[in-house]
Amino acid sequence: MRIRNLTVQFGQTTAVNDVDLDIGDGEVVALLGPSGCGKSTLLRAVAGLEPQAEGSIHWGDEDLTKMPVHKRGIGLVFQDGQLFPHRDVAGNVKFGLRMHKIKDDGRVDELLDLVGLTGYQKRRVTQLSGGEQQRVALARALAPKPRLLLLDEPLSALDRALREQLALDLARLLRKAGTSALVVTHDHDEAFTLADRVALMRRGKIVHTGTAEQVWRHPVDEATAIFLGCGTILRAEIRNGTARFDLGEVKIPWAPDGRHQIGLRPNALVADKEGPLYGEVSGRVHRRDHVRLLVKLEHREVDAVASIADAPEPGHPVRLRFDADGFALVGPRE
Repeated sequence: MRIRNLTVQFGQTTAVNDVDLDIGDGEVVALLGPSGCGKSTLLRAVAGLEPQAEGSIHWGDEDLTKMPVHKRGIGLVFQDGQLFPHRDVAGNVKFGLRMHKIKDDGRVDELLDLVGLTGYQKRRVTQLSGGEQQRVALARALAPKPRLLLLDEPLSALDRALREQLALDLARLLRKAGTSALVVTHDHDEAFTLADRVALMRRGKIVHTGTAEQVWRHPVDEATAIFLGCGTILRAEIRNGTARFDLGEVKIPWAPDGRHQIGLRPNALVADKEGPLYGEVSGRVHRRDHVRLLVKLEHREVDAVASIADAPEPGHPVRLRFDADGFALVGPRE
């Protein structure tokens, strides 16, 4: 799919602004960005649910720009699944076939097996968990073999543990199905789990596109770095894979030589009794598998992480070491 110069307006408000985006055959692309940035509006415009003010949408040589929704060959999965409560699981999946005048011929059983719901044909959807309902919605969307699947925040209504597990399952399902997909999410962990490429949106524009590793390691600007968790941004001189900056130095062998801005995520600094940095804990918050610390150093406060077993209390001294996995290069070389 080729999206070119796509613009969507609501009155005087431009929700999507001159967007270009390609989605390859069998590729999963995540639209990542904060709430209100225009990503869901872009997805709805691709589906034909929102009229664009400008731009074009093509699938190969076929122009979809003015084509009705039902002729675009697109499957849709929304946040709440939008299942039919009066139909059982098989009835919901069959609806996707019936709308496209396709015979079942074992397709329902095949799809339920694909999404891990073998034997659920007669279950009422109201008796399913949230994760199971989303699997049914996915099976229904895949039933007519769409050329593109659009998923709008498909996991955001689920609790964190279920969301993480279903993201892994969904990533496997999309690749097994071989269907091109565009996934809208505000959660970067979810985007990086699901997608072959990530397109990061801000204020109606796509500001950065790349693989998960490219976007994570080299955010295009400070605003992107902050959105991706970099709470501290410093200037650094990098030579032969070693970054030197005012807190010390760290080996980041993937970074090119030159003057750069580097971003530090909380896990860039780790509590360690042998660490070279000295500070005092000014705050701490428990996470599921670690403790986030706020640490006063000589010239600034920084975020850090510690294990749950031995995290120091506020007011106590702490030593920190660097962890290269928590560093990113921000913006162009200076």
